[in-house]
Amino acid sequence: MLEDYLMICDCDGVLVDSEAIAERIIVSRLEDLWHGSGIQEVVRPLLGFRTGTVLARTAATLSRSIDQSQIVVIEAAVRAAAVSAPMIEGIAEALSAIPLRKACASNSNAEYVRDVLDRTKLVRFFGERRFTADMVPNPKPAADVYLAAARRLRVAPERCIVVEDSVAGATAAVSAGMTVLGYIGGAHSRHEHANKLTRIGARNVFDHMKQLPGLVETWVRTATGATTAPSSNGP
Repeated sequence: MLEDYLMICDCDGVLVDSEAIAERIIVSRLEDLWHGSGIQEVVRPLLGFRTGTVLARTAATLSRSIDQSQIVVIEAAVRAAAVSAPMIEGIAEALSAIPLRKACASNSNAEYVRDVLDRTKLVRFFGERRFTADMVPNPKPAADVYLAAARRLRVAPERCIVVEDSVAGATAAVSAGMTVLGYIGGAHSRHEHANKLTRIGARNVFDHMKQLPGLVETWVRTATGATTAPSSNGP
């Protein structure tokens, strides 16, 4: 029965604590470029979008200019630092305790996600079930990457549960017709972020990965009509 269900995890901010790293680099580079203040307040709500989108929207909001060559340099700096980000505390234990097939759906590129999963050894939970922004026409907040995962793995969207930390990602998953669990335990998250994820449609919001197996178990019971909890059998 459980093979008909799927858990999909975002990468940055869910598997590895990389969003705070991205924020720090983006803000620092833009402060050097523009010699202004108020940049962090604009950047933080945009985390989860592609880096180029964060930069372009920040420039537009602050009525500043940034050219493509500058965007490419900052994107490379973010990628180089984020790939070495530490794992989110408790994520490996949580994934081990959840007896569902697992996939990763990220707004980053395939090479980056592969490197992150290999380095952290989290690849053992996902195998080749990796779906990234460069594999689909439109990145998050469009639903494309989540729908691609569901199609490829032959699971109906309503039988997918997604772990997301960003507004863009949660919007994408909800638009795909999937259940969303909003994670707010990353170094970049703030209290008000929980309200944003809830308004988007997250079923639950949680701040530590030790809570994740129980939240998924409750969803599985509801989705399957089961009266007893499924036992964990690893990835």
